[in-house]
Amino acid sequence: FLSTRNCPCKMSQLPPKSPLASPVSEGTNSMVESLDNLSMDSFWLEVENIKQSAEAEQEECSLADVKTQEEGEAEAEWLQDAGLSDLLGDRASGNDNVLLSTLTKTQAAAVQRRLDTYSRSRRRKNKHPVRDVRDIFGVVSSEETAAEKEESSPDPLWHKLRTSNVQRKTQDYSCTVRNPGREEMFNMDVAYSEQAAVLLKGSFLSESRRLKDGNALTKFKIPKGRLGVTRIGDLSAQDMKKIPTLALIELTALCDVLGFELKRNKAAKLKTTEKRLFGVPLNTLLENDQKLLPNTKVPLLLQALLSCLEKRGLETEGILRVSGSQTRIKSLEQKLERDFYTGLFSWDEVHQNDVSGLLKRFIRELPAPLLTAEYLPAFAAVQNIPDLKQRLQALNLLILILPEPNRNTLKALLEFLSKVVARENNNKMNLWNVSTVMAPNLFMHKGLPNKIPEGKEKQLAEGAADVVRMMIHYQDLLWTVSSFLVAQVRKLNESNSKKYQFCDKRIKNLLRKIHADKDKVEKNQAEPSKIVKVHASLLLKESLEVHLNNATRVADVLRQFQKNLCQNGWNIVNTVNLLKCNNSMECTNLLLYEVGGNIGEHCLDPDTYLLDLYHINPHAEWVIKQNPSYPRMF
Repeated sequence: FLSTRNCPCKMSQLPPKSPLASPVSEGTNSMVESLDNLSMDSFWLEVENIKQSAEAEQEECSLADVKTQEEGEAEAEWLQDAGLSDLLGDRASGNDNVLLSTLTKTQAAAVQRRLDTYSRSRRRKNKHPVRDVRDIFGVVSSEETAAEKEESSPDPLWHKLRTSNVQRKTQDYSCTVRNPGREEMFNMDVAYSEQAAVLLKGSFLSESRRLKDGNALTKFKIPKGRLGVTRIGDLSAQDMKKIPTLALIELTALCDVLGFELKRNKAAKLKTTEKRLFGVPLNTLLENDQKLLPNTKVPLLLQALLSCLEKRGLETEGILRVSGSQTRIKSLEQKLERDFYTGLFSWDEVHQNDVSGLLKRFIRELPAPLLTAEYLPAFAAVQNIPDLKQRLQALNLLILILPEPNRNTLKALLEFLSKVVARENNNKMNLWNVSTVMAPNLFMHKGLPNKIPEGKEKQLAEGAADVVRMMIHYQDLLWTVSSFLVAQVRKLNESNSKKYQFCDKRIKNLLRKIHADKDKVEKNQAEPSKIVKVHASLLLKESLEVHLNNATRVADVLRQFQKNLCQNGWNIVNTVNLLKCNNSMECTNLLLYEVGGNIGEHCLDPDTYLLDLYHINPHAEWVIKQNPSYPRMF
């Protein structure tokens, strides 16, 4: 998206100060326009500082050579990344792919479109015949090719989406403007692409990009259904591995409906470094850190930088914006490389502006962008989506696609940036200031080519800052796993389970058991109540019997558990886990997990209604555990 170093970079030149029109500009006055134009100075100043830092070190610019992909190559890569590689090749078949059975209508259309393009490209290369896309998706076979079918008698869904996309290009997005500061519902129960397909018939709400005050931004609330809300980290690692492929398919479907092309880069192969901290891949950093501190999820160096700034830098005026001494920063980097892991490095005498410079340098020097080389263009393109809610939907899916090390590191950074914004009265850094300073460090990278259209510098710069602003302000929403994705994970697990059962020699007994379980589930769904057992083996030797009705929530079970601990004198294995210093019970240090059945392990929202959950997953066990983030008392 953006790149600098010793290469000629259009974005490294300060643009003229004359105001330029913004994509959504109606309803704002000249005073706001003037303030906004001035506010971008921080962005361009940061770009200049990055350029000077690179020139001072006389580093060579090493841009990745991104080759133009032939027709079908991008689609083949997409199908592989989406977990649909078995649809490729001469013997492609979708019959055994359980993922296809979980897709929504718009998601299936997105897969069909890419498979169709891939199939046509294979035919044109005169290779062996490939399985027709209509055979895989159950469309009536014909002598016509997929391309001819699309022209003569297009698929109803695709015809609808394509004609709607044409209409959207001429739609006036500024006709309805969002009310600044109002609260809106953010629906995560229905797939985003399905929501967008419905909204194609109506009008979208737009929001002025010139509202830089965090308090004026639209507030979104996730309505809690009967099954509660699932956050990133609530699902087991096994189930979370399924989320990126599902999120990629959904993001592609959303972009198809909105009429935007989802562009992805090939991962650039950069030279390895002999350093141990700066310029080292995140995976390598974490592997080294985990040898010292197991279960480390965020690089220890980044943790140290953020901790130092939180302790002594949050009140510093212009923190992040005011540049430290490049000479001192380079010297500090060398000392850290030498002494960080020995514990000899002292942060006490380090100037806070130098620490913030080190922080930005650490992010910038990663061999691959923190937002990944593959998806950096997609993050940048989010700004082109007119509707704020749909921009957030796309960002939510992109964050779910990120590799776990990148996602955890990004979250740690955004949490710190939120703390900086919260001290705005003292440090004079509001949300937009922080966003404009951090955007170049996240979107400029030495390993990516610079392809900025003439005259688009200011628009792209503002768009990059706006994306960073959204990630900071809406991070709680963005780090949520949508209910429709969790439901798809359950379907995948159920389908895989049934697939393995059919391979078993005792198929007749298993089939009989499946039908019996099905009858049992249907019977349970009609029952207004149910008695289940909740286990707490790490805390108690006995199980807790819980009477479920339509009003029983997770929070109620946890309260009942603690009440029985106090009143009945149960045989407690680790009483100290449940006690505070004043010997009183605390509810927040206990969590209820759903384990097994159609889910690996799922930490439940306190507002989850358990009878509803039981009907969805009757074969799961429920286990009470201590909150891993709660400090142990022993």
